[in-house]
Amino acid sequence: MLKMISKPAVKLVERYLPDPYIFVLLLTLIASVAAIAIERQTPLAVLRFWGDGFWGLLTFSMQMLLVLVTGFMLASSPPVKRILQKIAGTAKTPGGAIILVTLVSLAASWINWGFGLVVGALFAKELARLIRVDYRLLVASAYSGFVVWHGGLAGSIPLTIATEGHFTADQIGVISTGSTIFAFFNLAIVVCLFISIPLVNRLMLPDEQDSVYVDQNMLNDEPEPVGRANRPAERLENSLTLSLLVGVPGLLFLLDHFLLRSGGLNLNVVNFMFLFLAIVLHRTPRNLLNSLNEAIKGGAGIVIQFPFYAGIMAIMVQSGLAESMSEWLVSFATATTLPFWSFLSAGIVNLFVPSGGGQWAVQAPVMLPAAQALGADIPRIAMAVAWGDAWTNLLQPFWALPVLAIAGLKAKDIMGFCLIQLVITGVIISVGLVWL
Repeated sequence: MLKMISKPAVKLVERYLPDPYIFVLLLTLIASVAAIAIERQTPLAVLRFWGDGFWGLLTFSMQMLLVLVTGFMLASSPPVKRILQKIAGTAKTPGGAIILVTLVSLAASWINWGFGLVVGALFAKELARLIRVDYRLLVASAYSGFVVWHGGLAGSIPLTIATEGHFTADQIGVISTGSTIFAFFNLAIVVCLFISIPLVNRLMLPDEQDSVYVDQNMLNDEPEPVGRANRPAERLENSLTLSLLVGVPGLLFLLDHFLLRSGGLNLNVVNFMFLFLAIVLHRTPRNLLNSLNEAIKGGAGIVIQFPFYAGIMAIMVQSGLAESMSEWLVSFATATTLPFWSFLSAGIVNLFVPSGGGQWAVQAPVMLPAAQALGADIPRIAMAVAWGDAWTNLLQPFWALPVLAIAGLKAKDIMGFCLIQLVITGVIISVGLVWL
């Protein structure tokens, strides 16, 4: 039945879902018109919100570009490629490949979202080299695991409210991760998704005549062979010693960060780890640079689209549109149903404000007073917003850009399969938030 349902969904999305750049332009126009029509903002005010906020994600944009580049360089190093090949070799059938890539992506995303995006996409490419399987579904399966990130170890909302002095501490105090990430209801949702997402992906596997296979030449990212070094500059480019003199201190810094200072994982740490492992594992600067030249080709979408999303976020937040949207949905709620409406409102807001931390800043002033007034469970409400933020990433191509860049596909190629997962995971998460 899922195979029958997914087929028209894939065709529908392939026909009507535009390129992510067109998508962000349309969202910009929708947010602008809504701010003028609903919030009674003047066109000049909206223009200023948009222009002033346009460069608000420059740091994050660079971080995301580095997630793509450093992750690619690490995964393309000979030792990591051998590991990926060995794991990929355990899948013997197309169905097995779909299940395996989904589980790897789920596990990696639960640990850290940036890690999960890159590992899932690169592992999908490795599987495609070994097994003849529908490449669209394979990459969609790798991306679908991303939905668990905000219920995992790097979830920005539960980590924010577990931090001393966070911006809502006066209202709710400090809430430990034992009440959020490691609460029974959240772990139950994660376990259910670890079971259901691979199963659904497997059941959507198209028949042979409907499958789309990848051109093996597209998967070839082998660097050009390095000739004999004659000039002093060439000898430096091919120097193992130079790589180790820089790479090893970087790894020692990571040991200090994790072991002596008990530091955690964040996006900067992940990028630092990817980069210095790549420096060491590629052995020479020339090998690393060859890998970088391949990696950077897919970063154009991130560079051009993220500023537009920063502008949309500024319109949504500064005009009051995001707050009004949340207040309207919460107005239907009771103490029992507030987690569901919080989840749904977060999912809708995420289409325009695809940033976990930014979204909590927008929705916390609405959700927390509502939870206190209704006597609802505040940690559950916070996790409802977190899950809503993660859920509609299955529809919003913002976070798919690094995956698509690595895989060499377009959003329309994978989002039809993700649309089915959107419906099924939405039901599972809603039930877990309300009744568990």
